[in-house]
Amino acid sequence: MLQAHESALTTAARGMAPLAAAHAPAAEERRRLHPEVAEALTDAGFPHHFAPGPPGHSPGTFAELVEAVAVLGEECASAAWVASVTASAGRMTAHLPPEGRAAVWEKGPGTVVVAGLMPAGTAERVPGGWRVRGEWAYVSGVDFADWTLVAARTREADHPTVRVLAVPRADHAVVDAWSVVGLRGTGSHTVVLEDVVVPDERSVPLASVLRGDAEGASAPCHRAPLKAGNGLTLAAPLLGAARGALRRWRELTAAKLAAPGGAISGGPDPGPYEQALARAEGELDAVGLLLGRAAGVVDRGAVSGLETARNARDCALAAERLAGVVDGLLRTAGTRGQAEAEPLQRHWRDVNCGAGHSGLQWAPAASAYARLAGGPRV
Repeated sequence: MLQAHESALTTAARGMAPLAAAHAPAAEERRRLHPEVAEALTDAGFPHHFAPGPPGHSPGTFAELVEAVAVLGEECASAAWVASVTASAGRMTAHLPPEGRAAVWEKGPGTVVVAGLMPAGTAERVPGGWRVRGEWAYVSGVDFADWTLVAARTREADHPTVRVLAVPRADHAVVDAWSVVGLRGTGSHTVVLEDVVVPDERSVPLASVLRGDAEGASAPCHRAPLKAGNGLTLAAPLLGAARGALRRWRELTAAKLAAPGGAISGGPDPGPYEQALARAEGELDAVGLLLGRAAGVVDRGAVSGLETARNARDCALAAERLAGVVDGLLRTAGTRGQAEAEPLQRHWRDVNCGAGHSGLQWAPAASAYARLAGGPRV
């Protein structure tokens, strides 16, 4: 547990977890969440967990999000991933001008926002706004989104920049392009815009989002640099999936050790399984502590550059550790754990796929941290 008392978000996640588990195989096959699961995520409060509001409004915390997402990830990593990234996208809307924020959240907390922040399109200046065109791949949860945030390079000759623009679902197409080995149920399809005009009030420089200087915001989650919390939203689903993998591994291993031994072997030696269990639980505890500290830093506010780099480092390290945990569990589970219908191998695929996300790569995170920490120079 990352908190002394379970949050309302975690309680809601625990309540919907059986539904997500029941639909997990179908989500893999269809490459998108079941509509009931998507609706349950919204009802639980994930998409508006960090949503901006009127003065006095208190958004949720990263500690609450990490714990709730991990609970959900034990049953379905795809559902947990969508829950986490929609919460993250909702946080980014705090950087829009007040009129833009009001437009996005006009329909209230049932609104779902997703994001494609890799600059992949162009934005051309027109009177009152920007004409946007391009394609943005890997936009998780877009099938159920009301709004999509996209990052586009401006065509200003004197000062080209990158802007984030909020686009309603009716203004863009979705191309079914998500066919991968892990996190298959996230429906991370491609968003396509063709000469869509986005008004100024629904756009903001990407640099503002990266710095975490939302205009008029006072909540810590809206004042934190993107990289201080981004890794948390990506690593939390993987922590849950690895915990789910360990739980299933224990069930398979208990059955194997309880079975009568053969005439030749006399039954498996419990020693290697005891070592595997101790190592996996220790690694998961360590990852939980790393993510808990990182969440506490963002929730405290006033995050320094070194703390931002350390958070990114720790989340990348966590992803490496989690991939190692599920790799070890799959190896020691035997052939049964590798069956196509077996949840253990699904968790294994999901963790390894998520650990490959660009936001969880060790080399750039380690180098950025070492430079700020006064590391060695050649």
